[in-house]
Amino acid sequence: MIIILSGLIAAIFWNLLTWWYGLPSSSSHTLIGGFAGAAIASAGFGSIDTAMIMKTVIFIVLAPLIGMIISIFITLVTVQRSFWLKAAIITAVVGCCVAFIPFKKEFERWALLSLGVIFIASYFYNYTRGETAYRTSNMYKKLQLVSSAVFSIGHGGADAQKVMGIITVALIAGGQIETFSQMPDWVPLACYAAIGIGTMSGGWKIVKTMGTKITKVTPLEGVCAETAGAITLFTAANLGAPVSTTHTITGAIIGVGATKRLSAVRWGVTVNLIWAWVLTIPVSGGLAALVYLLMHNVLKF
Repeated sequence: MIIILSGLIAAIFWNLLTWWYGLPSSSSHTLIGGFAGAAIASAGFGSIDTAMIMKTVIFIVLAPLIGMIISIFITLVTVQRSFWLKAAIITAVVGCCVAFIPFKKEFERWALLSLGVIFIASYFYNYTRGETAYRTSNMYKKLQLVSSAVFSIGHGGADAQKVMGIITVALIAGGQIETFSQMPDWVPLACYAAIGIGTMSGGWKIVKTMGTKITKVTPLEGVCAETAGAITLFTAANLGAPVSTTHTITGAIIGVGATKRLSAVRWGVTVNLIWAWVLTIPVSGGLAALVYLLMHNVLKF
């Protein structure tokens, strides 16, 4: 329990610090670093799964890169003038994803399929009415509600489950339950509510960074970035890859900005984000180790 508490305290501190400066860091990696640091302080380096830590470090690089590549592809397809070419490419890509990604949850497959159908239907409706700048912009504003909802499913499936696991482990350690299958219903509800409340109450700094400081995101680019992020998260979750939601969507936003021109991306802000990502695991690990030693040796917990 002390290890869990130490890791959580370190994670909360680092998340609040990066939030204060408007830096979108990974809560998942903060927790991994925090628990690893507390475990090392308690039982040495042999107590951690080095292979999993290395896998996580590798995906610090891969997650934004994958999100960026997919978002560039989606943006280039979206700005095509030909409706039929867009429809053919979307059908092929969505069909391949639905057919070959080993989805663990069937609703994710249907969410991705529905997203493709909605895109094609929207493009067709706009095409038959005659494309104008106003109609196109208005269409993407509405489509962004759909793409953000699908991305939120991937977000909840990735981040909320980690916190649910932490709470459940604490309940098992405290003798409240014996197995994960006995997890109370209030645990997932509390996790989803906390993510929603946190985003609504204090997420504006991160939203400002993601929406304006990295690059100026239009509704069209927002749809492309969120769709790329959703595809990446669904794929990674079903392959068991430790991908960060934050890193993925940040890479996707950089990708849509780069399709306009490289100078459209504020690379100074991007470098600051990368430094925050690199420091997340070691800093949270060091903080957790200090908290553990303080609680164990000084406070005698």
